[in-house]
Order: sequence, then C-alpha cells, then structure tokens
Amino acid sequence: MTNVEQAIADAGGAVSLLRNSAVRAHTFPVAAEFTNWRTEQRSWREGTALLDQSHHMTNLYIKGPDALALLTCLGVNSFANFTPGRAKQFVAATEAGHYIGDAILFYLEDELFDLVGHPMSLDWVQYHVATGDWQVTTELDDNSFKRQGPPKVYRYELQGPTADQILQRVTAGPVPDVKFFNMTEFTIAGHRVRGLRHGMAGAPGFELFGPWEQGADVHAALLDAGRGFGIVQVGAKAYSTANLESGWIPSPMSGIYGGEATKAYREWLDVEHIGSLGGSFDSDQIEDYFHTPYDLGYGRLVVFDHDFIGRAALERIAENPLREKVTLVWNADDVTEAWRSFYSPGVGAKFIDLPKARYSLFQSDKVLVGDEIVGISMDAGYLANEREMLSLATVDAAYSQAGTEVVVVWGESPNSTKPNVEQHRQVSIRATVQPAPYITFARLRYRANA
Repeated sequence: MTNVEQAIADAGGAVSLLRNSAVRAHTFPVAAEFTNWRTEQRSWREGTALLDQSHHMTNLYIKGPDALALLTCLGVNSFANFTPGRAKQFVAATEAGHYIGDAILFYLEDELFDLVGHPMSLDWVQYHVATGDWQVTTELDDNSFKRQGPPKVYRYELQGPTADQILQRVTAGPVPDVKFFNMTEFTIAGHRVRGLRHGMAGAPGFELFGPWEQGADVHAALLDAGRGFGIVQVGAKAYSTANLESGWIPSPMSGIYGGEATKAYREWLDVEHIGSLGGSFDSDQIEDYFHTPYDLGYGRLVVFDHDFIGRAALERIAENPLREKVTLVWNADDVTEAWRSFYSPGVGAKFIDLPKARYSLFQSDKVLVGDEIVGISMDAGYLANEREMLSLATVDAAYSQAGTEVVVVWGESPNSTKPNVEQHRQVSIRATVQPAPYITFARLRYRANA
C-alpha cells in the first residue's frame, strides 16, 4: 500500500494531493432528518435533543501500565489530576507546535483509556505505539463507514433544558451533581449506563454509552421518558451544525503533511488516511494551512507541567499567539446574492449547502480585510435558532475584536478536480467578527464550567 509521503511525492506536493483528493467532508451515517433539520436544531434550545453518536466517530482503546505516560508524552494537556471517571479534550501537536488533531479522552479505569474522535490524533497515538517501547496494547473500533458489523458501544447525546428531567424520569431517581467532563453511572432499562457530563451544542446534558447490544433498550427508554419533555431525535443534518453553536472546529488542517520531523510518520501512515483540502485559501506551501492550538482556541488546554512533543515550540508561541478563534457572521444580502446566482444564466457561485456548507475535510477559505489575508474560515453553516449563516475561523489577533468587518472568499480558483466540486466562480461574502462560541449560553455559562 502507498504511504502518505510517497503519495505526496507522486502528486508533486501535499497541497496538490489534498486539493484533488476525493475524500469528502465528514458525514454522519444516521438518518438525515427525523422531522426536519430546523425543528431538530431548535430541540436543544427548547426541549431535549437525542443524538446518536454511535457510528461516525472512531474509538481507540489504549490499555497497559504505560498508557497514561504515553498520552502524557503526546498531549499538550495537563494530566496532573486526571483520574478514572474523568474525560478531557486531548490535543496533539507536532515538534513545530502545529496542531495534529483532537479527540475526547475517556479515563475508563486504571490503565484503560478510550480516545474518541476523528482519526488524525488516533493515528498519531497508534504510530507511537507501533514505533516506540511502550507497554500498552491498542484496540481500534473504526467508524461505521469502515467497520464490518456493529460498533462496540452505543453512544447517545441527550442535551437541552429538559435533559435532566428526562434522566430523572428514566432512572427513577435524582440526577447526580456531576461536573463538566466528569463521568457517572445510571441504570436505564435495567442496564448499567455510563454518562459523561457534556453537550455538543453548548447545551446542558450527558453523553451516554454502554455495550452495543443494550443500546436499543436504552434508546427506547429515553424516547419513552422524554414524552412530555420535548424530546426530539436529531438527524445527521442538524447534528452536523451543533459545533457551530458550541464553537468547536471539527477538522482543522493537520500539521503532519509537511516538515522533516513528521516525515517518518508520513512514511508509516497509509494513504487511505489522508483528508481533502477545499476552499479559497490557495497557497502552494502546505505549512501556510497549518494552525497552532492557540489559533484554534485550545490555548487554555496547553499546560507546561510535563514534557510533550511540541512543548518548546508552544512555549515560544504562547508568548505571542498570532491568531484567535472567532465566529464570522455572514452578511445575509451577500449570501442571498450567491444563492441568486444558482438561478441565473452563466457560471454561478460554489453551491452553499444547507445547513452545513463545508465540502472538504480540511475546509480552508481565506478571510480578507481589504486585499490582506488575515485568517482562514474553516466550518460554515446555517443556524435556524439564530436565522444566520456563520462560520468558525481563526484570524490575526489585530482583527479578532467583535464587530470587525471582514470578507470571506467562497469558492475555488481554479476549481479543483474533487468530484463534489462543480464548475463555479468565487464570490466575496462580507462577514462580521463575533466571539466563539457565538451563543451566549455556551460562551458564558456552559464554557464557564469547563
């Protein structure tokens, strides 16, 4: 099989390889809609959303006496007070301080962890297990696109203002007072269910998980208990937008595609694990697409209380972070004008899909002030709760203040050969910088508990 390093050489560079890759943006192998995505978006604000996370994420189980030491070596996070029954957003970086990937790390029990997320950070951990001298074993439970048969565990997200009332009814008891990213246990439909205090859209709730064979019983019990409390099953379309409210960027460009320090990793990594690059940002240098954890709002997670890959570089970057994560609220007239082009003669704008507009795994659209590129927009979509089109971006610190006017360039020039890219022309869409998370509750109350 071809490795990533060889594929880059064959394509004439990482940008060319990724720009024309047929890998699509991450999708969710559940029903697109159970009702309609607008109603389903409203559910986590007005009642409770029930989201099925069982199929789209990859699980990497890491077990052994060196498991914690391995993760400490690879993660920018502090592990000083990390104990069984807790979880954290694990972030990995290269020696140069560039972001590789992030995932949710569950500390299930002594010497046993579950790293759940997109493959970027999971592949990085597996590489170090395969090439290092760590007393650990790993078990990969791939997502339902790749796996043969059902997943090992079910994973349901129950979130919204009535989520605790539903849990109280289904468990016939009070809901434990659990801090953010801490775990507890429930008995639902006669089964032991583990719960992580969490919420994908910045709303309060729990992520519930257990053996796959028990999932149907638990799901049915939650739906039954939710009658009268506004429970709504949420499909793939609405689910894909939840991150826009909570401010999480699903898949920024990974920093593994350039640099001598990650060459051995690229030689180890199978080409089937690459992503795809889309958008108007058009540098020939792959390094220009990279981000640091600080660019992506993960500076609060970087703690220099341990040795980890990338520490020296991130210590320098921490003294003067160049970019900040923001929300860009798109101008409604400009979005409408782009849509108008779909009904007019001639070449129109790149199609703006709803409710999520991204069309590549590593979406990278340039953000301008005048003729100057001041950032990269990475994830765009429509929120029915706000009646606004917006995107999550990283911009130069000088332009990160709320109210700053910028322009997002939508579409590619020239058009890439990706099969989901039609002939189109670039358009400029005005946007206003706002905080990330954009939603007040997620920013001021939910995040305050993190």
